[in-house]
Amino acid sequence: MKPIYIPEPFRIKSVEPLRILTREEREQKIAEANYNVFSLAARDVCIDLLTDSGTGAMSTAQWAGVMMGDESYAGADCYYKVQQAAKKIFGLPHVQLVHQGRAAEKVLLPILLEGKKYAIANMHFDTTRAHVELAGARAIDCVVPEALDTTAYFDFKGNMDCEKLEAYIRDLGAENIGVIIMTITNNSAGGQPVSVENIRRTREIAHRYGIKFMIDAARFAENSYFVKQREPKFKDSSIAEIVRATFEDADCFAMSSKKDAIVNMGGLIGCRDKNIFELVKQRTISFEGFITYGGMSGRDIEALAQGLIEGIDENYLKYRIGQMEYLAARLEEGGIPFQSPVGGHAVFVDAKKLLPHIPYYEFPAQALAVELYREAGIRACDIGSFMLGNDPETGKQLEADFEFTRLAIPRRVYTQSHLDVIADALINIKERADEIKGYKIVEEPPILRHFTAKLRPL
Repeated sequence: MKPIYIPEPFRIKSVEPLRILTREEREQKIAEANYNVFSLAARDVCIDLLTDSGTGAMSTAQWAGVMMGDESYAGADCYYKVQQAAKKIFGLPHVQLVHQGRAAEKVLLPILLEGKKYAIANMHFDTTRAHVELAGARAIDCVVPEALDTTAYFDFKGNMDCEKLEAYIRDLGAENIGVIIMTITNNSAGGQPVSVENIRRTREIAHRYGIKFMIDAARFAENSYFVKQREPKFKDSSIAEIVRATFEDADCFAMSSKKDAIVNMGGLIGCRDKNIFELVKQRTISFEGFITYGGMSGRDIEALAQGLIEGIDENYLKYRIGQMEYLAARLEEGGIPFQSPVGGHAVFVDAKKLLPHIPYYEFPAQALAVELYREAGIRACDIGSFMLGNDPETGKQLEADFEFTRLAIPRRVYTQSHLDVIADALINIKERADEIKGYKIVEEPPILRHFTAKLRPL
């Protein structure tokens, strides 16, 4: 069946020109970047799928808000607007602004993990894992086994494996576990959704053992759209109602607002416990600035207050997820393997299947990301062993559960023609996949190495 593209529920009012390099120029640029796509200059990229974080296009209402932003150091009007919007949407009584998601993790996780040895999640994303380790604890992933089969359909591949979770708690000791984290959608598993039923069951387990339950809420709206489509109990619920059900009785959340709130900068921390919130405020003042601006400008806060509302609009979400479904259908037609069903913010190409001759320690997902740039000036990124890094105890390269090359689609930025270029490039690469070589690392930092490591082709 011909892939169906859902029309954009907006019209384009401003455009930004793209620079298209020749193949020879791209070869030179990626070599100069030491084969790390993060080191490429953005002006040398034609279609940028490195991340959907902070790369979306803001609406006219958000841009109007930018001009109205109150830049007062303390008690700015925009602070009260974002507080009102966030409390209404999520239902937690205490909300703190920070400048982005990893700032939220830096502030919150050391509080939850003080004196603890472990954090358990359906899957930790890279910055979450790093902040768990920086807090002196170990990050343990506990996703359902269905997620590991990228070809099989399962409605909620992002779910927590609750039986395995309880086994971990019994083996490790509840007193040693500082927090149980539910990441929605589950980015590392391929942008896969989590059911409200699974969230509630996980929360019940956490509270039964006296462990704090936290939601990584970066893509809460996309997750809620999947719940409406796939969880029968919520088929007649509004997105707003599903969000409130999702966060019901959660102890806290950390959120990068640069995703589902469709802003270029911003983050939030939500807390139910006032005592924890007081500690959050103290750490915010130390790391982010005064509590009413949390490291952000007033104009960005104003845009965030509006973006929280726009991000849960069902027509927008239908188009948003529809873009992923269209690109996935094109790739399926071309025989390109990916995590199926497609996720909410990205298509995760299965580089392990596309490049089976490249072992995990030669980073097949990174090799495919480099090849995409060479082929068409498209910048994607590795969500695999290159990103996972080395065992903190032994220093040996860890093998990731997945070797994904993530095609993260910025919100309200690219059109159907851009998606066709992406699909055509991958189909072209598939024709010569056996010629692609792996990579070795020649220089790396100890944590979050994929941002700055230097590589060489083998």
